[in-house]
Amino acid sequence: MLQYSNFYAQHKLDPALYIQDILKTTAINYISSPEISFLKSLNGKINKINTQLIFMFREATAVEPTTNQTYASLLKDLPSIKLFATGILVPKAYILPVNAQMYLEAPTTLVLDAHKQGLQVYAYSFANDDVASYNYSYDPTAEYLQFIDNAQFSVDGFLTDFPSTASEAIACLAHNKNASRTIKGKPLVISYNGASGVYPGSTDLAYQQAVDDGADVIDCSVQMSKDGVAFCSDSADLASSTTAKATFLSRAATIPEIQSKNGIFSFDLSWSEIQTLQPLIASPFSNAAGMVRNPANKSKGKFVTLEDFLEFSKQKKVLGILIDIQNAAYLASNKGLSIADTVATALSNATFDKQSTQKVLIQSDDSAVLSKFSNVPSYEKVLRIEEEVSGILTATVDELKKFAGAVNLRRTSIIPSLNSFTTASTPIVEEMHKANISVYVSVFSNEFVAIAQDYYSDPIVELATYISSPIGVDGVVTEYPATATAYLRSPCSNPDAKLDYTFTPVLPGAMLQSFSGGGSGMPPAAAPAPTLAIADVVDPPLPPVYNSSTATNISASTEPNAATAPAPSKNSQTTNVANLGVSLIAVMAVSLL
Repeated sequence: MLQYSNFYAQHKLDPALYIQDILKTTAINYISSPEISFLKSLNGKINKINTQLIFMFREATAVEPTTNQTYASLLKDLPSIKLFATGILVPKAYILPVNAQMYLEAPTTLVLDAHKQGLQVYAYSFANDDVASYNYSYDPTAEYLQFIDNAQFSVDGFLTDFPSTASEAIACLAHNKNASRTIKGKPLVISYNGASGVYPGSTDLAYQQAVDDGADVIDCSVQMSKDGVAFCSDSADLASSTTAKATFLSRAATIPEIQSKNGIFSFDLSWSEIQTLQPLIASPFSNAAGMVRNPANKSKGKFVTLEDFLEFSKQKKVLGILIDIQNAAYLASNKGLSIADTVATALSNATFDKQSTQKVLIQSDDSAVLSKFSNVPSYEKVLRIEEEVSGILTATVDELKKFAGAVNLRRTSIIPSLNSFTTASTPIVEEMHKANISVYVSVFSNEFVAIAQDYYSDPIVELATYISSPIGVDGVVTEYPATATAYLRSPCSNPDAKLDYTFTPVLPGAMLQSFSGGGSGMPPAAAPAPTLAIADVVDPPLPPVYNSSTATNISASTEPNAATAPAPSKNSQTTNVANLGVSLIAVMAVSLL
């Protein structure tokens, strides 16, 4: 590409002669310029069969120096461009305009018009780490596909800051929308509150989108209302995920057993009150400029009860469901709600305990909750490990296998990062697999600010790194199931396929090493994450369910708090023993009344 040829001419330099000299020893396939006079100066001096001349359009209002016309005006006279060029290079917005709200408008006829004139069309202004349009859900490959995989037109090429992403879109993803998975059911694509990157999480629309996007397993994190209705929501705190602050701010409370910050909790609201709230789409990266999620869908959708979620799953015949159970000990000892029993009853009523067609995953960070479901062998029990860890002790594995057959780990427990660069991979997946424990990993997002620099701001490269050998996780939990299923539908995701181009997983830590001269200039290494010990995975039995009628009688006595046992703390051996002792004392106190 050559720009500002007039500037060189003013300094008595001739770029055309320079290019002619280069062509004597080096092949040049394309020469582009935004100046007509320069391209015309090459006519008759180069072999147009071997070297194509491409006229580059700048923004529509800019002025082309040779003709003194705007590029928008020149675009209306494509036949005149054919006289000196074989193709055009245009900003992508010339082909697919984006409105002020950052949504796509109807495509122009530019590609078709140029092709009629025999001009090739190349598009530029592509970058993975830029917010393009909300239609793409932050997946850069989706943008490339919009230009080559549609029923109306296809550009002839891209000029991009990230050529590997354009290459994978062209070679691996185009024309695969209706393809089957290359390896069916492995790994699992598990939704995170449905397709929560597209719609408010855990709503009817988010779940429908997850199904449409090809998720194998859809999930419901179960919360409880004050009157005992189980429904799907990412958190018991509804303050940030709904419009609760506008209506129920007076119900706000701080519950250290659940979270450190103030919240408006589902178990303090009746189901009828919760139904008046509007779910809101989560935008966890919105502090970065423009990093909000699909504002057109910001408040669409409605809450789904657990019963309705199970019925929906059966109707849609998804491969499986994941039921996440939170705060069981607190709800039992403080609110008189047995969430584990509620879930077990709902699953039984929906006959999930009597069938083998659809996979059922019961997930919790509490081993006692998982043990409650040991009577249904077909359920896969998944221990959710929120903390970043780096390995697991052999004794811990033995204990873990008593109540769970799978774990759900954070991404950084498998591939840690430092200052947005991966550092290495841990052996924890290999250790789990040796013990025949499946490994699911959470949570994958498309936004480039959530992805380590090693992956070139490309969510598919990150997925490929976790899914491919040598790591090989058994499932990915994602807010954007469409991206994961697009990868798994591609023949390039099959390691046994013999292809000229394929997805290339990242070697964790390689980029940081290359930047630091092989390690001599690397920043101090962070302390390694802890190794999972028995105390980290084994919890005490669930406390007895708090009896509200007994509490009413107790409240009239001289010891109003005697009957309420505090919920056990999560995975702290010393605290667990102490809390269990308090629980037993409280039960004895009630029995003596």
